[in-house]
Amino acid sequence: MILKALLVGAVIYIVYIMFFKQKSVEKNSTTTKKKEQKPQTNEMVECARCSIYVEISESILSSGKYYCSDECIKKSEK
Repeated sequence: MILKALLVGAVIYIVYIMFFKQKSVEKNSTTTKKKEQKPQTNEMVECARCSIYVEISESILSSGKYYCSDECIKKSEK
């Protein structure tokens, strides 16, 4: 009688591991893949003076326009 109860418990445990634990592992792996696949890009803007494209994080904003360097800002003021 105890052997049958242990056997049924073992079967239930195996079924639980096969179906429920596997789904949680798949969910975790898909969320990490989505995070890794997201590219780290930065928006490009055109310099108002020389028309060179520069990343927005490296550009200089002056008078509502983006410039690639201080030289372009000084040349556009003349």
